[in-house]
Amino acid sequence: MSGPLPRIGIVIGSTREGRFGEKPARWIHDLAGRRTDLAFVLVDLRDHLLPLFAEPVSPAWAPVSNEAAKRWGALLQELDGLIVVTPEYNHGPSAVLKNALDYAYNEFARKPIAFVGYGGVGAARAIEQLRLVAVELQMAPIREAVHIGMVEFLGLWQQGKSFADYPHLGEAATGMLDDLAWWTKALKAARGASDPRRSLDG
Repeated sequence: MSGPLPRIGIVIGSTREGRFGEKPARWIHDLAGRRTDLAFVLVDLRDHLLPLFAEPVSPAWAPVSNEAAKRWGALLQELDGLIVVTPEYNHGPSAVLKNALDYAYNEFARKPIAFVGYGGVGAARAIEQLRLVAVELQMAPIREAVHIGMVEFLGLWQQGKSFADYPHLGEAATGMLDDLAWWTKALKAARGASDPRRSLDG
């Protein structure tokens, strides 16, 4: 593929004080940065403090009016895919992450999305819910994910461990990134082809 490398946003899906999410986000960013086929940028939802969704209609049908949401959408428009780093709260993703997903539509469509989850059962239940949301946004959620279970989570957060102490997480990340690269290139090429639904191009 000629031209600039496809750009992947690594979204930190929690904004609360004392969050753990920065640690896995920076880890996957550093790991991904060794690749030569994709470019990666950290996206912190703390930098995009969106109000609770209150638009009169879905972004699928009309542009958003909120200025913060417009800036959020403009950032997403420049990306070719996402890696979402998510906690699990009460068997689901954080409210701030779901809210951010609700504030855009065309900017997400026909792009791949991958997940890094942490906490109980590696945020598997949150990730399953996010995959359903992603399908509704016309994204392509990939099968491979990184699940940082409770043992690894506590080791990394409270016991001075590093990701190097858990090589299986690196192996999972490599598989996820390989799949993400394939889907990113395939969908970017497809989006560049002629499509009568021009509002979904990007």
